[in-house]
Amino acid sequence: MDLLEEYRRATFFFESGDPLGAARLLEPIVEAEPHNTAVRQLLARAYFNSAQLNGAEEQLRELIERDPSDHYAHHVLGRTLERGGRIREALPHLRLAAAMKQQPDYLEAVRRAEEWLGKSETP
Repeated sequence: MDLLEEYRRATFFFESGDPLGAARLLEPIVEAEPHNTAVRQLLARAYFNSAQLNGAEEQLRELIERDPSDHYAHHVLGRTLERGGRIREALPHLRLAAAMKQQPDYLEAVRRAEEWLGKSETP
């Protein structure tokens, strides 16, 4: 298998709106190249976009374990946890990502999670 060609195909599938197809192509590449950050990140995004949240979480936690300063992995992990209704677990990752890199979507995710938690704790 030509891993680079398969990665290119997976990227095309992902960008064409087929995250399931992309994930199927990326899974064996991650097995063959477990330390390839770009492939693992795209697999996490494909899982997230296809609502395979457990798979996304697993890939993102692996990325963070390897590089705790990966703001994007923290943000997407926070979004994954948020999407799964685990807002309290998501918030530290969302805050960390926003602290590492001031991006509007990072700040919006923090605001949204804090607002939701504030509302859920109101008697």
